[in-house]
Amino acid sequence: MPDTGALAERAHPEPPHPYRLPFERDRARIIHARAFRRLAGKTQVFTHRYSDHFRSRLTHTMEVAQIARTVARTLGLNDDLAESLALVHDIGHPPFGHAGERALDEALREFGLRFDHNLHALRIVEHFESRYAEFRGLNLTLGVREGIIKHSRDYSAVEHPELAEYFLDLRPPLEAQLIDLVDEIAYLTADLDDGFEAEILSLNETRAGVRLFEEFYAPMRIRYAGSVEKLVVNEALKRVLNALVDDLIAETGHRVERAGATTLEDIRHARERLAAFSPAMEELRMEAKRYLYVHLYNSPELAYDHDEAEQVITTLFRAWVSDPALLPASHAAQIDDTGAPRVVADYIAGMTDQYILNQYEAWISRKG
Repeated sequence: MPDTGALAERAHPEPPHPYRLPFERDRARIIHARAFRRLAGKTQVFTHRYSDHFRSRLTHTMEVAQIARTVARTLGLNDDLAESLALVHDIGHPPFGHAGERALDEALREFGLRFDHNLHALRIVEHFESRYAEFRGLNLTLGVREGIIKHSRDYSAVEHPELAEYFLDLRPPLEAQLIDLVDEIAYLTADLDDGFEAEILSLNETRAGVRLFEEFYAPMRIRYAGSVEKLVVNEALKRVLNALVDDLIAETGHRVERAGATTLEDIRHARERLAAFSPAMEELRMEAKRYLYVHLYNSPELAYDHDEAEQVITTLFRAWVSDPALLPASHAAQIDDTGAPRVVADYIAGMTDQYILNQYEAWISRKG
């Protein structure tokens, strides 16, 4: 498998640690970062109006990390790199989940700008986190910084010349390629779980509309006929997760073997990304994902949360861009270099759900 030597380099050279490898150090730096801690207060699917039993962005991240480490280790990859990438993959998300990200992106479009949580995550670890006297950011390894950018999509070197050091014309390492797929596994199974718990998803409709769930639910209902329904669902969801993980491991291994990829350079120059689900599993996964979009993410029960996210973010964004004096001094000082729209977007993106709601209530009180 790939030699990760070059991936372990840092922008600011540091002496080696006596007993921790480079990606182990990255993992610790991510976990200790303020932006990582704030994930505990950011929406995954369900906002503050619901029970705190549901996943937050932080608990989702922990689930992704656990799966990523298992998949990477089974495939003979660097599991410390994979785990670090999983831990950092959502660090750039704003409050209110994907609804908040859409609202912030729409607000920036009025100024010819965009919000991209991958690019924002890179700015967090390279610039916003301040923990060291000798340099800005966390000084993460090249492998982790490249993975932040490329784990879920490819960026054009023409459109993003500032990312030139991240090999935009080449495939990312397998550890990075796995993260987006592992993320899909984690949220698909978790969102079914939370959707049932919130009583938004119907068990009978899900059985009819999600073949991957029904494949495992039907035999579990027979095996555990006397059990509480919730426990039968849990047994089915565990097996759905295992089936997705098994398929990802097997299909990725087959593709690597067929490509004859034995080095990092082989992975980088492959015709396509080699981490993948089998065609049959991908069909089932996409069916489940489409079902969740219709019956959960875009459900009437969550419409209020989406509307609230848009109203809060749009209102505060416009207010602070119009009057940057309302910003904290540390953010206002960046406007001359970065511009008010981007500074305001950065400020908002760093907030937890509750913090931005408090800011909104304070702004409404002042206006009143």
